This record gives sequence, C-alpha cells and structure tokens, in this order.
Amino acid sequence: MLVALSGLLVLISGAGGAGGAGAAGGSARAVAVRVVIPGQPGATAGSISSPPDHAAFGASFAYPSDGSVVTTGSISASAATNSGTSATASATTQVGTISVFGGEVTATTVTGAARGSTRGRNANGNFSGASVTGLVVLGTDTPPARNIRVPLADWGYLTTLEEGTDSSLGAGGSQGFHGFVSALAIHLTAPHGGLPAGSVIQIGYAEASVQASVAPSPKPVVPGPSPKQTAKQPAKKPPVAPEPTKKKQSASPSLVRPPIGLQPKLTAGGYVFPVYGPSQFGDTYGAFRGDVSGNWHHGDDIFAPLGAPILAVADGTVFSVGWNDVGGNRLWLRDDQGNQFYYAHLSAFTPLAKNGARVRAGEMLGFVGNTGDAQGTPTHLHFEVHPYSLLFMGYDGAVDPTPYLDAWNHLQDVRFSDVASWLAQTGIADPAPKPAAILLQVSDISEASGLDPASLQRAMSRQSAGEGQVLRTLGLRPKAPRP
Repeated sequence: MLVALSGLLVLISGAGGAGGAGAAGGSARAVAVRVVIPGQPGATAGSISSPPDHAAFGASFAYPSDGSVVTTGSISASAATNSGTSATASATTQVGTISVFGGEVTATTVTGAARGSTRGRNANGNFSGASVTGLVVLGTDTPPARNIRVPLADWGYLTTLEEGTDSSLGAGGSQGFHGFVSALAIHLTAPHGGLPAGSVIQIGYAEASVQASVAPSPKPVVPGPSPKQTAKQPAKKPPVAPEPTKKKQSASPSLVRPPIGLQPKLTAGGYVFPVYGPSQFGDTYGAFRGDVSGNWHHGDDIFAPLGAPILAVADGTVFSVGWNDVGGNRLWLRDDQGNQFYYAHLSAFTPLAKNGARVRAGEMLGFVGNTGDAQGTPTHLHFEVHPYSLLFMGYDGAVDPTPYLDAWNHLQDVRFSDVASWLAQTGIADPAPKPAAILLQVSDISEASGLDPASLQRAMSRQSAGEGQVLRTLGLRPKAPRP
C-alpha cells in the first residue's frame, strides 16, 4: 500500500525550547491525517511537533494509492512554542475536501486547533479554532458538536471535536495545562472498506502543553555572630536544614514534562528490535495521556498481530514480571549497563519471563496483546527506554525510544498468522495468568531465538510433544489414558 502526498513542504525555524530551571515551557504537536491499521503499515501526513517550530503543507493525500479508504485535498499543519518567563504553545491542522470509504463520510473542511499559555504561575488553554464544516455521514447532513459519537451502520462510529484537558498544580504552586482535540475520527468495530476491525482514521489532531514558571526559592540567611559575642562566646553555627521527607501525593498529581532531546548512548551492545515480524510504530513519546502514566506517553506503541513474539532487546535480567491495571501483562528488562526497558500489554509470557532470569538478546519473553488499559485498542507492545543516567528521575526518566528503535536490528521475515488462533485456544484469562507458565497450545516456541529465523520456523513446524508435556510444564498431572 502506498501513500500519495504531493507537494509536501516542511519548514523549520528556530524556536525557544524549555528555559532554564524554573522557567515556563511548552510543547505542541499536530497531525493532519493518520490511518492506524492493526498489524499493518498505516499512513500519516502532516505530523509535526514543536520545539522547534514547524510547518507542513501538502497538495493532497490518498490512502491507499487508489484513495479507496481516504482522500483529501490540501493539508496544512503548524506547531509553535515560546518559552521564558511565560510560555505559549499552539498547534493547528487544516484538511480540505475529505472523502472516506468512497463518500460514505465526507466533509468540506476539518480544522484542529489547540492553544496553551501561561501568565505568572497560572496556565490555561482552549480549542476555539477547532471545527468541522460540511459533514455528511452516510448521506445525511450531520452538524458537528463537541465530544459526540455518531453510529456508522453496524461497522463503526464517528466522533467529532473530541477534547481532553488536564490542569493541575506543579512545583511552587505553578499551574500546568495539557490538552488535545481530535476534530474528526472514524473507528471501525467490524471489518469495512478493506480495513480490519480496530482501524482508526483520524483527521485534524492538535495538542498543546504548557507549564508555568516556578518562583525562585529564597536564599537562606545564615546568621553571623552577634555584636555582643566575645572571645569567650564563640559564634553559633548556622542551622542545618532538615532532611527532605516524602510528601503525601495530592489528589491532582503534578504535571511532569518529559525529557525532550535527551538521547543517552546505550553501550551494553547487541540490541535488537523488541517485536519479531511485521510491525508498525510512530513517535508518540510525550503525547498527552490524561490522568495515567504521569499525564504523558512515556514510550512508543509498536502495533503488531496478536501473538507476535516479543524479544529481549539486550542481554540482561528480567524483573517485575506480572500484572498491573495500566500495563496489563508487563515486565522490565535491565541490561548489563544498567539501562532499563519496560514492556506492557502482553497477551502472554513465555517460560523465560521469570523474575531474576538471565536472558540473551533476541530471546522470546512474551507475545503481543492489548491487556490492561489497552483493552479495545489494536494489539500492540508499549515499549519504553529508561537510561541508567536518568534513573534518578524515577518513572519520568524515560526518553524517546524512537531513535533507538529505528537503529536496532529488526527481524521480520516470518509471519505469525497462526499464533493468534493458538492463543485463543489456550483459554488465557484476564488479568494475567501466572508468569513463566504459558505455552501455546501444545507446542512451545519460546525456545526459539529471535536472532535465528530458521530456529523459529523449526519450532513452529515441530510436531507436538503431547498433552502430558504441557500439563507437566504447568505443574499439573496428565490424565490417565483411557483403556
């Protein structure tokens, strides 16, 4: 499938990034058109972010090349930020002459607009420029409104002007604002128009984030000797500041800005891509995520078929294997340099996924799924990189994994169309089954190496060792054979 985007022009100009410590800062992101397809390459046009300031223009867009899914006229996108004693962030997208699925959904113009600004220690934002004009859904004129859902026969639904905001207090009482608007989005709940269920067509997305400045802390006054002090009365020592104590978490957690532009070198060596086989991912690091995961996306989502093998990206030690409500089936891997990698939303673990287990790069740890808060979304692996040098920041020490994923060796010469049906037959329940005790049907492919495609093919084609082997692996006794 090809994407036709003629005459695309991207402009880059210098823009203020985050200021010094305590300064106000902001970020913005715009996506004109995005097509997300589970397990397949999708398409994106006019996707930009700031800082630095960006603008993109295109004459047309079509997906696939014949435009049978979506076609548009001209597109434009801009993202700009300004930081210092105050901050502003704005993102705007505009798409004209939209037609989806051969005219089942059409619109004259779709505009996404988000803006945030600070004044003193206050922050706010709005989406006043967002709009949809000339919307026709299945032959019916449909006036758009904020956060409405329109049914699409028996195959999906459409949303217009979907908005999300979050404002809370940060350090020193300074306010932060995060907000996004998705002007038009089509969600498939059943296969339609050549796309599978779970596909999403999003048009006119804009996002803005600002954090107000923090007032500088007053310098402590160190008392000196009193004029009345004599040689027999030595000067008092300066008071010692108390050790910091852990504060109770407030109902509105502080907004923490993601580390932007940091890309520490990972030197443990032998890194490989975390998903085996065909997959798709984009740079969604830092995107707004409501009231979960610290309000921003700490990693990238790697979309792949249900059951695609998940690999250890480096030699290292597995830890924190299990379940939580956000990540679902999740685990961590620490490489020999101390860098940490987070894997989430797995459908199942392999026997190698044991706390404290030593693994080699390319060994299989689990399988792609959508457990936890990803239920109902296309199956994917949520993957994060936490460099050793930033571990002092806690969970917010995650950096953008996209440059690493682009550089690592990605093996994808084996497809896994049968793995999803194998997983369905195992009867795997949600929440997570016990780690390190999951086999696919009666054939264990976890022994295969992600660095050796032939070994995986051999494992998948190997004859079953019988039900008794599976039951013994799960700690159960096989039934006695019938006479």
